[in-house]
Amino acid sequence: MSNPLTARLELALDAAHEAERIILSYYQRGVHVDRKRDSSPVTIADRSAEEAIRKQIATHFGDDAVLGEEFGETAGTSGYRWILEPLDGTKSFIHGTPLFGTLIGLEHEGKCVVGVCHFPVLGETVWAARGSGAWWKTRDQQPVPAKVSGVSTLADSLFSFTTVQGFGRIGRVDAFDELISQCGLSRGWGDCYGHALVATGRAEVMVDPLMNPWDIAALVPIIEEAGGHFMSWAGTSDINAGNGISVNAALRDQILAITQTAKPA
Repeated sequence: MSNPLTARLELALDAAHEAERIILSYYQRGVHVDRKRDSSPVTIADRSAEEAIRKQIATHFGDDAVLGEEFGETAGTSGYRWILEPLDGTKSFIHGTPLFGTLIGLEHEGKCVVGVCHFPVLGETVWAARGSGAWWKTRDQQPVPAKVSGVSTLADSLFSFTTVQGFGRIGRVDAFDELISQCGLSRGWGDCYGHALVATGRAEVMVDPLMNPWDIAALVPIIEEAGGHFMSWAGTSDINAGNGISVNAALRDQILAITQTAKPA
């Protein structure tokens, strides 16, 4: 009998590449944009990609639960729950920029155990399963281990973020300013791409002030198996925290000292 994590990881990798085919068929084609109740954008690429992933899960692991950004939650009985973000970075996709990805996460009994982060335009995939390490593959190259960097001072680090406005929405522009001040280099390489940069040692810290469970679940095993930490601004491991940080092991406490510091009165 195959390992249940290995079998589900293989499906997740296959499903991510099927989602790529769908997403790229709409990329830079002037796709129509709808608005959700929270005013965030959604397109036929988001919806069609999630439908394709769900179909594969239903075919091969029909007893698993599924939570997806576009189509909500489907109950299951196996103890496994898939958590799907078919197109993380829809705004980037709409604008024709390539730093968006597909996130497929898997929980077992409430713990994040598998994660796949795939970038359709870039041809990059980063993935992990608990106890099997994290891996990084670019197009037809052989996979290599994904490992966080060993940089130990903020002055030598690269800090990535999605938008400045997100820090403003939660009233923490002070944290953004402090990160900009202390980190050696700051770049707005956002959404899941910034987290993948940390997992592969190309950046040291990615800070998101606003995240949903489907933005987080796939990243937890990837970052942790790569030797880093994925955590909330409070330092907890909770996909429902509403925010998130990916950081290498050496800088964890220094970053938390910034995010946990109360803003000036």
